[in-house]
Amino acid sequence: MNFRFNKKTSVTVGLILIIVLILLDQHTKMLAVQYLMNKEDIVLIPGVFQLHYLENTGAAFSILEGMQVLFAIITPVLVLGLFYLLFRLPLEKKFDGLYYILVFLIAGALGNYIDRISNNYVVDFLYFSLINFPVFNVADCYVTVSVIILFILILFYYKDEDLEEIKKNLKVKKNGWNNSFNRRHFRWRY
Repeated sequence: MNFRFNKKTSVTVGLILIIVLILLDQHTKMLAVQYLMNKEDIVLIPGVFQLHYLENTGAAFSILEGMQVLFAIITPVLVLGLFYLLFRLPLEKKFDGLYYILVFLIAGALGNYIDRISNNYVVDFLYFSLINFPVFNVADCYVTVSVIILFILILFYYKDEDLEEIKKNLKVKKNGWNNSFNRRHFRWRY
């Protein structure tokens, strides 16, 4: 069933999916706080995978640790840009994969942003001990998997014409906002 036959339905379904994904992420973090905080790790696969509570004040893999103000500014700008892409994405079936990638990226960014604003840190709890991979959470999974799939789609699925079509859709039309801010309004006056 393709719900992306008109913009209104597409945007509504996208917003519902984003909310559901954020709720799932927040619920898992709530469970991590309840069952893992100040407790022993829960080993699911010995020597491979465990649940380990961590309060991360940085970005993915704890980079830029303690830069909460930076994240408080960058995340909303990034999310607005992703929403713009989502709203302007052509409704053709070939762009459905990109539609879901944008939905998951927005949900992941907002899921961690909620933590940063409310706690000043992000709750991480998934840990692959076999490779000593940094501790992460469900929102991180949304973002990481989406970016990997995006690279695969760009490299192997989308043609240059498809990307040009997206680019063309992102431009503001001549009778829109862009027309009122043309070059003659910005001439230097001496």
